[in-house]
Amino acid sequence: QVQLVESGGGLVQAGGSLRLSCAVSGMTTSNVARGWFRQTPGKEREFVATTNWNGDNTDYAGSVKGRFTISRDNAKNTIYLQMNSLKPEDTAVYYCASRILTPIATRRELYKYWGQGTQVTVSS
Repeated sequence: QVQLVESGGGLVQAGGSLRLSCAVSGMTTSNVARGWFRQTPGKEREFVATTNWNGDNTDYAGSVKGRFTISRDNAKNTIYLQMNSLKPEDTAVYYCASRILTPIATRRELYKYWGQGTQVTVSS
C-alpha cells in the first residue's frame, strides 16, 4: 500500500520560511516524478512544483518561482519543499503527490498517489 505523509506545515509570518517534507512508502521504485500542489477553500487544487527522479529536472508555478525549491532524497524516500519569502497568498493546504511514470507533470490528474495534506498559514 502506497502512503505519502506530509509534515512541516504551520503558522509563519510574511517573509518567513518553512520546509515541508513528504515521506513516501510502499512504492517499489523511486524512478518516478513527484510534486507538490496546494488548495484553498472553494478553489481547485493547483500545481506548485514538480521534480523528476533525481532532481535535475524541475518545474514551478509562476507564483512561486524563485521563492520555493523542490528537492528529493531517494535514500530516505522523501521529497521536500523549501518555501522562502512566504506571502499571505501562499496560505493553503499543501499536498505531495507521486506519479507512476518518469516525466514531470503539472496537471494534478497525472498523479496517482496523494498525501493527506499539511496546512500552511502565512500571516501578514
